Amino acid sequence: MGELVGDPTAAGLPAFGARRLLYVGTGALSAAHMPFWLNWLRQGYPDVEVRPLITRSAERFVSRGALAPLAGREALLDAWPDGPVHAAPHVELAEWAEAVVVHPASLNFLARLALGLADTPVMLALQCTSAPVVLAPSLPPGALRSAAYRRHRAALEERPNVSVVPPTPGLSSTTGRMDAALAAPLPELLTAAERLRTRADDEVAR
Repeated sequence: MGELVGDPTAAGLPAFGARRLLYVGTGALSAAHMPFWLNWLRQGYPDVEVRPLITRSAERFVSRGALAPLAGREALLDAWPDGPVHAAPHVELAEWAEAVVVHPASLNFLARLALGLADTPVMLALQCTSAPVVLAPSLPPGALRSAAYRRHRAALEERPNVSVVPPTPGLSSTTGRMDAALAAPLPELLTAAERLRTRADDEVAR
């Protein structure tokens, strides 16, 4: 894929101008696909530094041991350090990231973010960062129409640096029916992040 270096759009990949991407996975089954998408990011966007981070609930579906070699760096766990640290992890994450994708985003994660909770490093970082934050909901059957989801999504979309990419219909591993709402493909999140990023740049330039 050497032809992609410096110009991902030449291969039909979405334009993406951020150079430091925080890639968050939460507790939904499709977190198992993170190694695939991480490999895709590294090959398609070799100039982008990707830092993977998973929540404790995502550890049921994917391991940091699988993500670290693909990222070429440590894969982080969304937990407060046990001992003293020289720098606050949430501040470091918020200042490091030029864009954030949460893929997949469970209903629990969406709700906590929408409510303004700040009980883990990444949750506090996302409440504070001015970088684009794009979320890909991954929901069980029925959740897409629930009052909780609709309320939390609306609250998140009021934030100028946040976008929620609608899920796509998919097969539920439990019901066996096409009644689940699966996380949108990662390229759609990069497109949304780039839209937020360029809009912010345009507003600064005015």
